[in-house]
Amino acid sequence: MAYRDFDTSPLSRRSLLRGGAWMTAGAAMSGLPLGSAAMAQGAAARWPSVSSMVNKYVAEGKVANMAAALGWGDKDPLLIAKGTLVLGGATPVDMDSLYRIYSMTKPVTGMATMMLIDEGKLGLDQPLAEVLPAFSNMKVQKTYDGSVTDLVPAERPITIRQLLTHTAGLGYSIIQKGPIRDLYVKYGVVPGQVTRLPIPGLGREEAIRGLDKFANNLAQLPLVLQPGTKWSYSVSLDLLGRVIEVASGMSFDEYLRTQIFEPSGMNSTYFRVPKSEVGRFTTNYGIMGGMPLPLDPAPASIYLDDPAFPFGGAGLVSSPRDYDRFLKMLLGYGTIDGKRVMSEAAVRMGTSNLLPETASTKGTWVEGQGFGAGGRVSNGAYGWGGAAGTVAFVSHEANLRASLYTQYMPSEAYPIHAGFPEAVMKDLAAMTGA
Repeated sequence: MAYRDFDTSPLSRRSLLRGGAWMTAGAAMSGLPLGSAAMAQGAAARWPSVSSMVNKYVAEGKVANMAAALGWGDKDPLLIAKGTLVLGGATPVDMDSLYRIYSMTKPVTGMATMMLIDEGKLGLDQPLAEVLPAFSNMKVQKTYDGSVTDLVPAERPITIRQLLTHTAGLGYSIIQKGPIRDLYVKYGVVPGQVTRLPIPGLGREEAIRGLDKFANNLAQLPLVLQPGTKWSYSVSLDLLGRVIEVASGMSFDEYLRTQIFEPSGMNSTYFRVPKSEVGRFTTNYGIMGGMPLPLDPAPASIYLDDPAFPFGGAGLVSSPRDYDRFLKMLLGYGTIDGKRVMSEAAVRMGTSNLLPETASTKGTWVEGQGFGAGGRVSNGAYGWGGAAGTVAFVSHEANLRASLYTQYMPSEAYPIHAGFPEAVMKDLAAMTGA
């Protein structure tokens, strides 16, 4: 089992936010008074399907723990949680337990980009080469995942919009096959980290150290598709980390800390987990033969080391409380607890469909839907999931934010990315009689 493919099923290949059920429930919920009735009753009683899902997975020993955070408007979140930090352990998970959120990092990077666009330091349709000149005169594979020497010129420049929406034509070592994937590995253009352990089949590829070097190496590789032509999951949000550095004049991790995390009251979100916080860090498991086996034990986690660079596409560790605050800020159109973090315009744009008109989604995970700043957009909701079983979304229509946390890989071992939003929708429908 190749755990290098650690994000091949974000929110599952079925849609998190798809179909009439969400639209019906969302529209009905929009008329409720910010879920005040739900707040007055127990979380499990108001969210029976979510509670049943959490209890079932933990009781059956499929995961060590599971925690769901659900919040209405600007109200405090409700927590439904079961299990312990490690299988057989004594410490229960709570709102402050730490989880590897992997690609749930992408919406954070996306919103950071939107902030710089709002400030006029970047343009949504600005050519990437104006920020990073190495991306001028890009070449493209004639055949997708084919030869890396039989190339044609890019027909149009890569833009910031394309990077935000996975339509820039960039590849991903967890997606591509053949010689182009080999080049990504050779140049260290790999998207994240999993474990220190020498586990057979894990494919422990080394990322090049330094976000600037990552960007420069990526610029030397051919694109897998013509820019702006098709949605294709990629390293584009990692590359935006470097764009943010150049546009802001700050290191990427410092920009996130000072412009998003601290203003939003997020004090438990890290690219590197401090040793002082290991006592609340969960263990990540690999599902082998239907059994969870320790893959990244918290006391010896690779997340205790400095990463090769801050991975804007898959690098963050966060807590249910912290990520809920990020969602709460988005639900408040940029404000949280009376404090403005982003402009309303930046949030509205970032959570809207930003796909280029020229880009096709046919045959992809987002077919028939939209895509915003690093997250799927459908029926008034915006969100994305992570490789180790986490998933989160915010619905302005329903005035709801919802997120789920557990730790196992590969994500497709269990249908959690689809199961959680389905459980939320079922409970919403029950609340409204929809």
